[in-house]
Amino acid sequence: MMAELSFFMPMEKVPTTTHQQKQVRVVNGKPIFYEPADLEAARSKLTAHLAKHVPDEKYKKGVRLTSWWCFKATGAHKNGEYKTTKPDTDNLVKLLKDCMTDLNFWEDDALVASEVIEKYWADLPGIYIKIEVL
Repeated sequence: MMAELSFFMPMEKVPTTTHQQKQVRVVNGKPIFYEPADLEAARSKLTAHLAKHVPDEKYKKGVRLTSWWCFKATGAHKNGEYKTTKPDTDNLVKLLKDCMTDLNFWEDDALVASEVIEKYWADLPGIYIKIEVL
């Protein structure tokens, strides 16, 4: 049975570009979907950080994915305070799960049957990830 996996990816600026920002253009009368430069950069950044933590074996059973998005605490915001402004948690986690699927964390992101997604202001910005077998 796969063990629980948890890790923190420190990053000065947490990617806020979301999967929702894919674009479409029409070429020869056909729609072509593409990722704008900022989405491509966010995908590359997440993939580079996640690549250091890929498990030896893919998860093959249902999992709970916990992600804590820690944004640089500035101004009136204090370490550990919930972040209640954009981006939306559901948009953040979609790109994260896509990157994790591409890196073979699991056979299919449909195995993520439970999600805990939280956003905080933090002195140490980055993303905390925990995967638990259900």
